[in-house]
Amino acid sequence: MGWLIIIGVIVSVAGLTGLVASALKVLKAKRAGLDDEALRAAVRGAMTLNFGSLMLSAFGLIMVIVGVIVT
Repeated sequence: MGWLIIIGVIVSVAGLTGLVASALKVLKAKRAGLDDEALRAAVRGAMTLNFGSLMLSAFGLIMVIVGVIVT
């Protein structure tokens, strides 16, 4: 089941990359000096990316845990 651990690590890293991208998206929107409504729209879009990335990362960690337990 070593392959499950490797795939889980890859999925977790992809999720963490998405989390960093989400944070950078919000930071970029804040620095752009957008008005309140545009900033809310940018943060709303980043929240979707953030939630999806968090779930992807959690799924990858579950895969790693299952791989370690089974091995």
